[in-house]
Amino acid sequence: MLKRRIIPKLLLRNGRNVKGRQFVDLRDTGAPVTNARIYDAQGADELIFLDIEASDANRGLLYDIIAKTAEEVFMPFCVGGGVRTVEDVRALLLAGADKVAINTAAIETPSLISDAARLFGSQCVVVSVDFRRDGSRARVFTHGGRCDTVLDAVDVCRRAAELGAGEILLTSIDRDGTMSGYDLEITRQVADAVRIPVIASGGAGSSEHLAAAFLDGHASAVAVASLFHFSDHCPIKVKAQLKIAGIDVRAA
Repeated sequence: MLKRRIIPKLLLRNGRNVKGRQFVDLRDTGAPVTNARIYDAQGADELIFLDIEASDANRGLLYDIIAKTAEEVFMPFCVGGGVRTVEDVRALLLAGADKVAINTAAIETPSLISDAARLFGSQCVVVSVDFRRDGSRARVFTHGGRCDTVLDAVDVCRRAAELGAGEILLTSIDRDGTMSGYDLEITRQVADAVRIPVIASGGAGSSEHLAAAFLDGHASAVAVASLFHFSDHCPIKVKAQLKIAGIDVRAA
């Protein structure tokens, strides 16, 4: 089995990083390139940038951030937000991203997944799935968590894998920013249903939560935001703690 990955997740708004709770109540958490440089020095395996105010007017700023990040860090990074066409994917990769996350368009235009995978390779295509709990199942939401598709998260992820996605970024809106732990049941359901890596996202509040995502949630990687922003934890520290717990992680 591949080593488990620790991936800081940074939300972008107007050129700054922000973090909220359940996709609202956002607060500033610093400059993206500076944060990326710090995480790179601290041994993060990868990085995720999600532009939460993606628009044509904002694209120039996003491309500039991607280019500067690519110049200063050595870890792979994924960029998402407002990706609607193959041309959007191409532009982000040309700007310096290693992977591109597709969220709303993966639901509205599923052929984008297969088209992007065919043109750029599955390893470049990450399908980002945001969900809320509905009893024992999970419903997928799009447009930044505002629109309920009524679709089942496991079904959506299975279909994304069949269409050629290389990874799934699975985010619990209910757990986002709460630091109460990942939704292990839904993460495990998705991870067991697909043969591609699943990145657990939403709820990390301790190294124990990360370990549980790997051991009980069957995740291949964890996305971490609040834990790194608002505590004394960093990739080096959590990797050391995960190694003690018997988790096979990369050296920091």
